[in-house]
Amino acid sequence: MTTTMTTRMQNVFSIGLQGGSAEPVAETMGFKACNLARMVRIGLPVPQAFVLGTAMCAEHRAHPQKFRERLRGLLESQMERLEAACGLEFGAERKPLLVSVRSGAPVSMPGMMDTVLDIGLTDSTLRGLLRLTGNPRMVWDSYRRLIQQFAEVVYGADPAPFRAALDVAMDRARVARPQELDFQSLGALARDYLILFESLTRTAFPQDPVDQIEAAVSAVFDSWMSPRAVEYRRIHDIAEDMGTAVTVQRMVFGNAGGTSGSGVGFTRDPASGENRMYLDFRFNSQGEDVVSGRHGANDAPRLAVALPAVSAQLQALHGTLETEFRDAQEYEFTVQDGSLWLLQTRNAKRTPWAALRIAVEQVRAGELEPAQALRRLDGIELARIEQRRIALDADCEVLATALPASIGVATGIIALDAAGAQAHAAAGRQAILLREDTSTADIAGIAAARGTLTARGGRTAHAAVVARQLGKVCLVGCTSMRIDSVARRVSFGERQLREGDVITLDCENGRVLAGEARVAVERPTEWLEEVARWRA
Repeated sequence: MTTTMTTRMQNVFSIGLQGGSAEPVAETMGFKACNLARMVRIGLPVPQAFVLGTAMCAEHRAHPQKFRERLRGLLESQMERLEAACGLEFGAERKPLLVSVRSGAPVSMPGMMDTVLDIGLTDSTLRGLLRLTGNPRMVWDSYRRLIQQFAEVVYGADPAPFRAALDVAMDRARVARPQELDFQSLGALARDYLILFESLTRTAFPQDPVDQIEAAVSAVFDSWMSPRAVEYRRIHDIAEDMGTAVTVQRMVFGNAGGTSGSGVGFTRDPASGENRMYLDFRFNSQGEDVVSGRHGANDAPRLAVALPAVSAQLQALHGTLETEFRDAQEYEFTVQDGSLWLLQTRNAKRTPWAALRIAVEQVRAGELEPAQALRRLDGIELARIEQRRIALDADCEVLATALPASIGVATGIIALDAAGAQAHAAAGRQAILLREDTSTADIAGIAAARGTLTARGGRTAHAAVVARQLGKVCLVGCTSMRIDSVARRVSFGERQLREGDVITLDCENGRVLAGEARVAVERPTEWLEEVARWRA
């Protein structure tokens, strides 16, 4: 159920709460919330939420002090409605409600603005969450995540000290992944994070949940003008004045144990356009682990074995989403204790090759009219669509293997940061951007480079999604790659290269090759001829 209420701060919308219904409109409530409302209408499981509309973003920018003065009262009144729907109480010591604070512009801008999860967790409410869930590991894990995210998003703190503390905790516990830390280790880590927070921000971590949500909402509105969001809007010619909405949503916990996790799925392969499930999943994790690009998300093959009912739900979901939205979809989801929750869906960002194939196949299946398909392909240079493959007789040294997040082949000069990739592009040279993480902070470098290679991250991390949409070659999760940013060199096992050396990325086989490889070019002739017949 979606409702709209008018306040002196413009429009507030709600999803899954009691009240009169209204038609979801992306321009006022943001694209993400609009699609959440549509999913609720067709009976899909979506956590309850309220939405601060896009008009508030302009008010926040124009009159920040006045906005903050009125924001607290609005949040308190809306939180009462959310509490009534959830049967939980924000800030309570017995049955505490935790929420996420998410951005959502009228157009999809994946990963360009900020999100804060687990808002409402404090030294006192964590005891209530312990009693409510009986899951100390989840509670302490959520607390340490909130402390770090709050420091990064609200105060702009460097995440490196938090990562270093996590590495120390894993070394001490002799485990390889954060999911393997027990509740005692996570409790100690959360206390270390509180000390780090105060050291980095020069203030204590806020123990008033209303202070937390107020600061988080303001920070998410501020992220509309973050450098990466500004650069994305420049690349895609998106108007600055549309602003972003903010969605405040009941938390569901993918880090609740072995029958929980978070993932991102596509109803069709966004690289090739093939009509098949394309899924990244990470057990016992929260959504930021998957989309941030800091971690791998390779647990999808185990999902069907460990949680067959959830896997079957996801399979059925593909047809439901494409029927409702009339296009291939990218969706984010969380599984908590074996129950599936949907947190987002949007038209899938895809390569030009995939866009062409999906349009042709949907017309052939009667799911789309030719005129609609032509509008969807508008802006794509169809005559330039091609797929590059390594020639069969090419003889190149294989440096490493990685996960393909796109299609094609790219050759270029190694650049170890976005500025280097931009400098090469400005000089007319093709570059390959090498990074530790798949991060949207590198949006300018991703756009300038011919291809991107990362040591960490999954195929559905936001930066990989952006690279695909831009038609860039992208390989992720190259675990054997080590980057020395001081010496400006990179190693693949024993093999060392320097910034400025030439490498080739091969998305067909997920290979990193030394030097320039000879390629063969394939053109989608059959599909292009079909599109030409639509225009005849």
